[in-house]
Amino acid sequence: MNKEKSCGAIIINDKDEILIIQHKKGHWAFPKGHVENNETEIETALREVKEETNLDIKILEQYKCKTTYSPKKDTVKDVIYFIGINPTGSIKMQEEEVIQYKWLKIDECYNVLTYDNDKKLLKDIYSKYKSEKI
Repeated sequence: MNKEKSCGAIIINDKDEILIIQHKKGHWAFPKGHVENNETEIETALREVKEETNLDIKILEQYKCKTTYSPKKDTVKDVIYFIGINPTGSIKMQEEEVIQYKWLKIDECYNVLTYDNDKKLLKDIYSKYKSEKI
């Protein structure tokens, strides 16, 4: 069994909107990508967000969640997401991987996100973030 690991971020702006991106393969999800070399999970998340969207974000380490799935036969993939806030810079999509992006309120995200595990993960981490936010 092969193991893969990716990290990314659920990015929330000052209007309480969440960034989702449409990947070249057609699905809507959050920015993420494979861990490279000896990167930490946070370093990977920051790099991938920058590569895919051109945004700089602040990672809230206390809001970490994991989803696991099988992208292909004999492979299990863990994806670690953090909440990312205070996005700065203008969005410039990575043309090789991203078709388009949307800033949506949480209720709208559920209608656009492709995978149920992303919807559940968003619900869990967002409700925790909102309940603890000062």
